[in-house]
Amino acid sequence: MSKSVPSKSLTPPAIQARKGGQPIVCMTSYTAPVTKLIDPHVDLILVGDSLAMTVYGMTSTVGVTQEMMIAHGGAVARSASHACVVVDLPFGSYEESPAQAFRTAARVMAETGCAAVKLEGGAVMAETIHFLTGRGIPVMAHIGLTPQTVNALGGYGVRGRTEAEAAAIMADAKAVADAGAFSVVIEKTTESLARAITNAIAPPTIGIGASVACDGQILVVDDMIGLFTDFHPKFVRRYAEVAQSIEAAIRDYASDVRERRFPAAEHVFGDARP
Repeated sequence: MSKSVPSKSLTPPAIQARKGGQPIVCMTSYTAPVTKLIDPHVDLILVGDSLAMTVYGMTSTVGVTQEMMIAHGGAVARSASHACVVVDLPFGSYEESPAQAFRTAARVMAETGCAAVKLEGGAVMAETIHFLTGRGIPVMAHIGLTPQTVNALGGYGVRGRTEAEAAAIMADAKAVADAGAFSVVIEKTTESLARAITNAIAPPTIGIGASVACDGQILVVDDMIGLFTDFHPKFVRRYAEVAQSIEAAIRDYASDVRERRFPAAEHVFGDARP
């Protein structure tokens, strides 16, 4: 662990100030042990609703609840001392009105101790972002492919390949930036569109399946370390194959139990002396 890491947590304004500077390193986390491993090395930790798939075995993020996000958000926020912790607002908890979004965001922040919330949507959510930021809630926006609306989008395909769609996503980016978002996630768009958005808006952009030109990058930790193996998105680089190591350890443990090699003498307790 690097001893040069400051103990004070990074704040949303500190992340916002990184526009055009050193790239912002972001990762997801959902648990205390993983957060403690990630925290010294990254600038921002997102407690993503991707936990639907990585933790709960769901097929999409639509079924995630506020209670799930608060439970995992609290575990992460309590375990991070350096990175800025952001928690996703789940589907159906903020879209109805700015007032609904404020109630949800305020509860999430109060009960987790996170520094900010993230919500999906572009121009349609600009009023809500303005409402939240005006009341002291930092907001990370999310445009391009928005997984919570995958049913309406018709799938997880790349966004922005037509002129009309690219123009709409650019308009989304400008709308959420003008509304006060401190950063903007761009997911699974064409590289040229993500590059153009990064150059066009003031808040830093965080890419996932977007462009190296973005101001930062984020990956789902389970994808990146090879723990979640149900599928392998094109935009994920596997830095490890943890699932293989875990399965090998479990296989060795099972064999040792069946052959009575575990527990050995060093793992059991002798009789107490008089």
